[in-house]
Amino acid sequence: MAPGLWLKNIFVPMYGQRDFQGRVASFFIRFVNVIVRSVSLLMWFAVCVIFFATWIAIPLFVGYMFIISLTGA
Repeated sequence: MAPGLWLKNIFVPMYGQRDFQGRVASFFIRFVNVIVRSVSLLMWFAVCVIFFATWIAIPLFVGYMFIISLTGA
């Protein structure tokens, strides 16, 4: 996703257009790109955290259910 790379180049004009309109257009396009990429990176991080928490919780749940079945509760 690399939002930091987009932030690094936010003031660099796109396609070599060095006039005022080219600089303004490329700034806003890159600004929107940074926002969208940051939000999607945050959502991807949340999905990874949920998968990791599930990966940790499943063996604990299975062990808990195993102990419950042994005690006959």
